[in-house]
Amino acid sequence: MSTEHDTAADGGRVAVVTAGAAGIGRAIADRLRSAGFTVVVTDIAQEALADARAAGFSAFRVDAGDFASVQAFAAQVEREHGRIDVLVNNAGVAGPTARVEDIDPDEWEAVVRINLSSQFFHVKALLGLLRRSDRGTIVNLSSAAGRLGMLGRSVYTASKAGVLGFTKTLAIELGPEGITANAICPGAVGGERIQRVIEDKAAVLDRPVAEVEADYRGQSAIAEFIDPGSVASLVEFLAGPGGRQISGQTLSVDGYTQKLY
Repeated sequence: MSTEHDTAADGGRVAVVTAGAAGIGRAIADRLRSAGFTVVVTDIAQEALADARAAGFSAFRVDAGDFASVQAFAAQVEREHGRIDVLVNNAGVAGPTARVEDIDPDEWEAVVRINLSSQFFHVKALLGLLRRSDRGTIVNLSSAAGRLGMLGRSVYTASKAGVLGFTKTLAIELGPEGITANAICPGAVGGERIQRVIEDKAAVLDRPVAEVEADYRGQSAIAEFIDPGSVASLVEFLAGPGGRQISGQTLSVDGYTQKLY
């Protein structure tokens, strides 16, 4: 694995991965560490945090949707590292699967807070540290749903679509300072979370779970769930020298998905 990332005079590049103790976030954290980064992960699940610490990561319990919690984390990162080079805004929740009229307003607000507002919170709190980098990189996790829309997933879709607009604006505002910002839109990533979504969608549609799962696999032209490692590989590229002039982009890792069920 290339170590070209490790160019800073004070001993290596620093990456922050939100919700990085498990799932896609952990795959990203593992890949960046293999590429030579010092990786700091956050999460809210204590068991996942313990596992990340056992694996050697610097791991902090942070409520991504609470600005005060994020500010406290930023202060800790400044004390320990002095700057960051990469911010990966990965924190997110699936939210309810229901038709619009059946979604509770409090559920709507909670999903938007974690999926969209948390990205604003982290950029606002950590931007000063990112400006100290010679090659600052922001990667925001969106979703194929944010591009395409999805039945029964209005709040998730809306929050992930918001990420795309936020990312483009960051690219415009921060580009003159040498900071890039891009959004990654994974398709249906294999794992426990997508299985829960499938089960909930089957209930909404009154269809067998196996049929709905087949639909989800069939959303992609390659007819398979997305491997978290594929997302991690793209993050690694964007954080490296090859991604230096890529900014403001919506980059899909979805096996060519054109319609979501």
